[in-house]
Amino acid sequence: MRTIKYFILIITIISSVSCERKENNDEFVEPFLIDVVYLKKSKERIGKNDSLLNYAFNKLIKEAEIALKEGPFSVTHKEKFPASGNKNDYASYSRYWWPDPNKSDGLPYIRRDGETNPESQSLKKSDRQRIGSFGKNTETLALAYYFTGEEKYANKAAELLRVWFIDKETRMNPNVNHAQCREGHNFGTKSGVLDGRLMIKALEGSLLIANSNAFDGDELDKLKAWSREYFKWLTTNEMALEESKSKNNHGTFYDVQAMYFALYSENLEACSQIAQNFTKRRIYSQIKSDGSMPEEQARTRPLFYSIYNLHAMFLVASLAEKVDIDIWEAKESDSQLRKALNYLVPYTDAENKWPNPTIGEADRMKMFTILQMANHKYPNGNYLKFADKLPLEMRKIERTNLVFPLMR
Repeated sequence: MRTIKYFILIITIISSVSCERKENNDEFVEPFLIDVVYLKKSKERIGKNDSLLNYAFNKLIKEAEIALKEGPFSVTHKEKFPASGNKNDYASYSRYWWPDPNKSDGLPYIRRDGETNPESQSLKKSDRQRIGSFGKNTETLALAYYFTGEEKYANKAAELLRVWFIDKETRMNPNVNHAQCREGHNFGTKSGVLDGRLMIKALEGSLLIANSNAFDGDELDKLKAWSREYFKWLTTNEMALEESKSKNNHGTFYDVQAMYFALYSENLEACSQIAQNFTKRRIYSQIKSDGSMPEEQARTRPLFYSIYNLHAMFLVASLAEKVDIDIWEAKESDSQLRKALNYLVPYTDAENKWPNPTIGEADRMKMFTILQMANHKYPNGNYLKFADKLPLEMRKIERTNLVFPLMR
């Protein structure tokens, strides 16, 4: 139970952070997803001007400088309100649904799997781009603060967090009732729950800046309270519960969210329960004995979604460590999770074409962070050797050289 006791100590630190400001940012409230040991080593290496990390670090700082000039982001910035009429409710539109060309008004929309409708990304009526920018920018700024100690990054990250989660006029209500609407069909779908995962980036960032002068313990308490409300919505709302039954990456990412928001809001029991059921409920039901994932392979972008789902499973395995549950089964060479990994690693090499029809070419760089995590958890597999098949210039600038795991 060492990890749980340690976790309780972390929660105590979160609660007391307003009483004592740190003199520097070498100590911080530990994130729940990020590998802290690796993060600290990265900071030491950057301090020693390690040339192997300079590319990724310089890119991070460049992106942080851009993030200083962007936002803040709020669900109230869209021009079209959701069906609820409440400007503080999140709203988005299903990306693979298009106007029916055989109908004068295009309604009801029809599905074209794998083909993104640009209208679904509209800033005028959808918050999908905002939630993405909010999560990415907050993560970027918080990491820049951790590595450099420059308060300007923490100040901006704190502003983003306040506007999105705390300030009454601009905060997002703790639900995604109107996510991934389908015109002519509904005002929100269960698949829209997936959008909520992007807030995890921002909450990880909130812990990295918790020792700064920019964010205090009272504000962290408010983030915990928001997370508690959102977790309640995730686990009681009918639409969200339907999403939890999904037998593909949507179900896996539901568990990622539920576990994370449970941890952030200090509900270890709920997190532990999800982790205990995960291997049987998700891994064995989604991964065949050969390591393939039938639900993902049935999509028009099978390699993309197979990588996507495996990444989600790795995130769950990382979160499960916080409650002393081993989903990795690292000592078992034939664990089902590792079978899925072994099934996919050959496709890191672009020369190995996916055997079935697919729309477009999958971004194989998405395998990079999976290989890094795998190399850490299955050291006898030497999984980083597969990364050599990825373009060197792209590998050098990947953020996961500095820190992993990160939410997708």
